Parts: sequence; C-alpha cells; structure tokens
Amino acid sequence: VVAEGQNVSVNGVAVPEGRPYLHKGLGVTWPGDWVAVASSLGVRVAWDRHLAVTVTAEPELRGGTWGLCGTYTNDPAGEF
Repeated sequence: VVAEGQNVSVNGVAVPEGRPYLHKGLGVTWPGDWVAVASSLGVRVAWDRHLAVTVTAEPELRGGTWGLCGTYTNDPAGEF
C-alpha cells in the first residue's frame, strides 16, 4: 500500500477516495478525513493524510511484536 497526498494505491492500482477496498485480507477504508489500512494479521494503520499516523494491534498480538512501534507489552521501556 502506498499513500501519497490524497492518492492511495495497492500494488500499483489506485484506490478511489472514499471507496472501500478489500482483497486477500487487506482492507482500505476512509473514516472521516483519514485513510485506514487493516490486515487480516490483526494490525491497522491509519493516516490523517498529513502528519499523524496511528498503529493498532489486536490483543492477540500482545508480546508478539517488535520493531519501530515496540514490543506491545505495556512496558514503557519497550514501547515507542
């Protein structure tokens, strides 16, 4: 998924603004002014199309993540 300005594409194919997209466990929705991408893996990324980004993970992933956003253990030392 690539999001640049007001344009969003999946595998090089444009996703029209406001039109939901669902294919092989990947969904793109447009809640308000945001664009959100959710995967069947239990992770959701939302972007306000300017500066703000939120990443949400399902509770089943607690303690099983790593990387930029942390380990999802509620330990401030391991979270970003």
